[in-house]
Amino acid sequence: MNPAQRNGYLAALATVAIWTGFILVSRLGGKSALTAYDVLALRLGTAALLLFVFAGRLPRAAWGDGRLWLLAAIGGVGYGVLVYSGFKSVPAAHGGILLPGLQPFLVALFAWWLAGERPSPARYLGYAAIALGIALTAAPLLAGAWTPATLAGDGLMLAASVTWALFSVLAKRWRFDPWLLTRFVALASAILYLPVYALALPKALAAVPPSMLLFQGLYQGIGPTILAMLLFLKAVEALGPARVGALIALVPVLAGLAAVPLLHEPLTVWLAAGLVAVSLGAFLASRPLPTMRTAACPT
Repeated sequence: MNPAQRNGYLAALATVAIWTGFILVSRLGGKSALTAYDVLALRLGTAALLLFVFAGRLPRAAWGDGRLWLLAAIGGVGYGVLVYSGFKSVPAAHGGILLPGLQPFLVALFAWWLAGERPSPARYLGYAAIALGIALTAAPLLAGAWTPATLAGDGLMLAASVTWALFSVLAKRWRFDPWLLTRFVALASAILYLPVYALALPKALAAVPPSMLLFQGLYQGIGPTILAMLLFLKAVEALGPARVGALIALVPVLAGLAAVPLLHEPLTVWLAAGLVAVSLGAFLASRPLPTMRTAACPT
């Protein structure tokens, strides 16, 4: 293994760790007194403060590009509201399945619909495994072992996953520079969201210790928003999207297993089977299309 490959694997594994941590930390915030709006404000506020120094280096034309503002509204604000609202009522394992686990399937659907990109027949096996995993996870719900809150939370997670898949496909179709997109989405999302949050949305910042606010702000604002994106791109450059996509398939299983000791969440037989099936499906479906690279994980 040459140094470039070794660094690529290190970057990919770091990305897996950050995205797994995103699911666990988001669920931790969901189980606290913080509202979903608080967690998103902490994420966007921290990221915007850190990236503000780079705002002057953004091309002036970027601020007038409606496509970039649309991506910020979809991938920054819309996704954030949905995903953090979902984590208020569903376990981390559900997030692992419905967020990174479902992405290859949803991205393929949007790429087919918006760009006419048909997946290869070999990838249908991966999509079938993902569908099986979702069905296994839903089996207890169909048997009546569900609550309205869990059902609503899973619906929010599914909507968040759809939102991120749309963001991924549009970002790749419009071919924006990744570093420009990272900076603009963070800054523009803060501009769109924080005034509304400050004036109109419910808050519970005083109901948790300052350490929780600091932890959520730093992890959400730095880890998935900035570091994971840069590490992911470095890994793809060194290893190619297929290898990186296969490693990203570890995220649902790692998040589901880690939630048992860290968040004291149960891991049923149905849920464990669903995690394995979705991860296997994500692995099989991670082979890149000829005109499209593997989508970034939703964070």
